[in-house]
Formats: sequence, structure tokens, C-alpha cells
Amino acid sequence: MTEAIRKIVIVGGGTAGWMTAAGLSAMLKGLPIEIALIESAEIGTVGVGEATVPHIRHYNARLGLDEADFMRRTQATYKLGIEFRDWGRKGETYIHPFGAYGHPIGGAPFHQHWLRARHLAARGQGTVDPIEVYSLPIMAAFAGKFVPPAADPRSLGSTFNYAYQFDATLYALYLRDYAEARGVVRTEGKVTSVQQRPEDGFVTGITLESGQAIEGDLFVDCSGFRGLLIEGALKAGYDDWTQWLPCDRAVAVPCDSVEPAKPYTRATADDAGWRWRIPLQHRVGNGYVYCSGFIADDEAARVLVEKLDGKAQADPRFLRFVTGRRKKQWLKNVVAVGLSSGFLEPLESTSIHLIQVAITTLLELFPHRGCEQADQDEYNRVMDLEFERIRDFLVLHYHANQREDSDFWRDRRDKPIPDSLAWKMELWRERGVVANYKDGFFKEPSWVAVYLGQNIMPDGYDPLAEALDPAHAAQILAETKTAVARTVQAMPAHEDFLRAFVEGRTRA
Repeated sequence: MTEAIRKIVIVGGGTAGWMTAAGLSAMLKGLPIEIALIESAEIGTVGVGEATVPHIRHYNARLGLDEADFMRRTQATYKLGIEFRDWGRKGETYIHPFGAYGHPIGGAPFHQHWLRARHLAARGQGTVDPIEVYSLPIMAAFAGKFVPPAADPRSLGSTFNYAYQFDATLYALYLRDYAEARGVVRTEGKVTSVQQRPEDGFVTGITLESGQAIEGDLFVDCSGFRGLLIEGALKAGYDDWTQWLPCDRAVAVPCDSVEPAKPYTRATADDAGWRWRIPLQHRVGNGYVYCSGFIADDEAARVLVEKLDGKAQADPRFLRFVTGRRKKQWLKNVVAVGLSSGFLEPLESTSIHLIQVAITTLLELFPHRGCEQADQDEYNRVMDLEFERIRDFLVLHYHANQREDSDFWRDRRDKPIPDSLAWKMELWRERGVVANYKDGFFKEPSWVAVYLGQNIMPDGYDPLAEALDPAHAAQILAETKTAVARTVQAMPAHEDFLRAFVEGRTRA
């Protein structure tokens, strides 16, 4: 009979380590399994990721976290989407929302009816508004408004989702308290050596600088870019994706808030990359992701600091990375989670999402001590798809630009793209079809937002949209626009709802 896992050792803390510890301690409750986490206070965490996607709500809910308490402890704000400035052409702005454009009509997606109306308007048959006016989360974000989604699926108020913007360091500390209260044992120290079984290379234990030896059955590598176990010991290898995503550096600086926090993250294209702006309750997170082949580090820091809204709260902090993923994210009895598994720039706030997917997939395939090859293969298949599909979505942002003012942006537009993205773009250009698939994060409204926001217009539209009389379709579009505007007008300001919620004066 196959022996059960009795001890899990997590190497590394930070967001990845403590999300893993919290998730495993909650979901494995009642089983005779010890969970140990080893981290060193001397080894800093990256800790600049502060924006998330809506899936984080489901993770927090599975842990049983109280939303108001979580938001107080992490200085969180609400997030309805991401604003992109200067990505298509300089001076243009659009929002990638966490939600739909209207409701499907007669079996065809709402955007297909909008595309048909646009084609008719081009022939002098009626008019059509920008597609943003039919999206509740976009219009609420621009207006600085927020309320949680409505429970009734027939309501326009149910057509969106939301995420959070929070302090990642505070989130890790919050989850540390949660995990330790559920039996996770933290040990302070640096790992100096890794022990492996001679016959198959499985990791059997680690030794700390103090000389303490810690053994385990399953090891989770949350050691960051170093990949102490997955790469240092097991030599898993790395798929380098810089040919498609060449940005290899980032500089981050927090600053004072000078205005009420907006319910969205901002990504502004700059000469050699892009700048992020993430409003929290107590400050604003800022950074510049850039390609070192087009700008020097000191110049990138100067640009970032000069464009801050408020006074800088710290000196610029630099980060170097190589975009890509491990060739095997689960190898033998080691599972890589977080930066040890790979890195995709935070353009769409997917870093914490990838941690969450790794944890939930590991739990779904939770192994015996032998870590069967079928479990490893399925885990790697799922994670490979997640990484590839996020990669393609990020590459789309760079490739679909019409900028002529920067060598970097011309270079990104002219370089080849992955075949897996090329066929998606062909489908879209023909008649506005978005490739759907079972696995992977970004769904139809996300692709529609970026395609249209960066001026990639289809040549046609879905024939199913022809089933509706043009006048009737125009009436539905007009009613949707009016309903969105009316709903947004009735919403409270984001800052007011947030303050009342964290103070316990209103419920989500």
C-alpha cells in the first residue's frame, strides 16, 4: 500500500510561502500531516505585487477570511479593472474590466451586436457609441464608484466582478498569523544544503545554516527566483520567453496619496516599457517595468520618480528577472510555487493568481509519498497552460500597438509572436470571434477589451447577430447604455463605500 504524506516542508516565506501554508493548513485540516515553513528574515522578498484578479476572492473565501478584517489588515482597496494609457496610440486610454459588456442577445455575444451596429454606422445607417458605455465596471471605474455585484443574475448589477489592491507584505503577514494558528511551524534560517535519495533524486531534507536538519515527504519551493530546490537541487530547467516579453527589469517606489483611491490599477506605456500605479488605503504603489536594452537603470528610476503623484516614501528598489517558466514545476517530490516556478511581468496582475492556481491544483492532485508520475504530469500540464495563455495575453498588449514615437514599441510591433496567439488574432480579425477554452484565466470580455482598446477591429461580425432587426438591436444597445449610466449614478463613491465597509458601517 502506498504510504501517505506525513510532513510537508515549505522553503521560503513571502506571499507565495504563506499563501501555500495557509491553503494547505486549511484544506488538509484533520489529516495527520505536519506543515513546516522555513524562511530567513535576512533574505528579502520581492513584495512589490499589490494588484490582484477576482480569483483571489474565492481563495480568501475558501480560507474563511472575513473580508472587512482582511481589507483592514492589508490596507486594501477595491479593483474593477486595469486602465491602460498610451498602449494603442499615445493619448488613448481604455479599461480592461472585470466584467461583461451588456448581456448576450439572441445567442450572440453583446459585442457582436455592437460590431454589427458599427458596420451599419460606417455605411450611414445609424450611429453607435464607444463600447465602454455598455460596461458597468468600466463606467463605474471611470466615475470612481463602487458597490459589490448584485446577486440576481438577471440584473445588470450582476455583470461584473472585483478584485483587490493591497499591500502584499501585509497580506503575507496576515496569512502567517492564519497558518500558524492552524499548526504551521515556522523556522527561521537559511538553507545551506539539500539532501536527496541516491536512487531517484527525491529530496529527503534540508540543512540550515545553524546546522538544524529538517526532513519531509513533500517539499514546496517558494524560494523566489533562486529556485533553491526545483532548480538548485533538481535542475528542472527554464523556458526563456524574452523573445516575446523582453522587459527584464523593474524599479518600484511607493508614494503618498494625493487623491481618493480609485477602484482600478493603471498601466501607462512609457518609452522602454510601462509604469504601474496601484492605489491603496495608506499609499500608492508605483513601478516601471522596462527593457534594459532600451533604457539604463538610473534613467528608469529618474523617470519613475519624476512622474509620481505624491512624495516618495522610499528609495527606488530594483528587480531583475527573466520572463518564462520552469520546464517542470512539479518534479519528483518538489513543487515550485510563485517566482520559483517562473515569472510573467505584472501587467495583468497575474502573479498572485498563478500562486493560487498552483496551490489549488496541488490540492486537487495531492499525492502519496511516491508522487506518482501521472500526478506530476497533470499538474505540469495545467500550469503550463496557465503560463502560456497568460503569456499570449500579455504579448497581445505589446504587439497590438501603433506607436511611432519609440524604438521599443516599434520593435515590439514588428517582432514575431507565438503561433498560439497568431491564430487567436486571425479568428478575431475575421469576425470578432474570441477563442474559448476550458483551462486558462482570461475569458471573452478580457480579449474584447484589449483588442478594441488597442484598435484591432474585426473585418466582420458573427452572422448570428443578423437574426435581430437592426432597429431592435439599436434599441437594446440604447437601453443598456441608459441602464449602465443610471446604475453608476446610484453607486456610492469608492472611497465612501470602502471606509464604511472596513469600519463596519455597511455590508458587502
